[in-house]
Amino acid sequence: MLAGSPQGLSFALDLGGLETDTVTVWEARIDGRVAAIGAMKRLNGTHGEIKSMRTHPDYLRRGLGSALLETIIAHARTQDLRILSLETGSGPAFDPALALYRKRGFNNGAAFSDYTLTDFNQCLHMALN
Repeated sequence: MLAGSPQGLSFALDLGGLETDTVTVWEARIDGRVAAIGAMKRLNGTHGEIKSMRTHPDYLRRGLGSALLETIIAHARTQDLRILSLETGSGPAFDPALALYRKRGFNNGAAFSDYTLTDFNQCLHMALN
């Protein structure tokens, strides 16, 4: 994530950011190896943010990102959240992730939380009904 992001515009959580009571982390393992991760941060009583979705290059195109996204969406619903949002980059490196999010019903929208929209990033949102 950092390699494709301009300085100061990567908002991925570090280990300390993932180890809080407002963040839930999931991992997908193949043969004992972590193949993909995804996280959700609860922003408030109705709003969650998808964080740190990442698949190891050895495991791309196997449906792991889709499975993790479905798990996160299902968890958000059990928490009575009404909206899921995410911030991600723009450009070819982010096209596969954007296709996944849009296929699942996320749409571009306004900045949220502490984000500011730039030429490099974008925010997507999905209503949970």
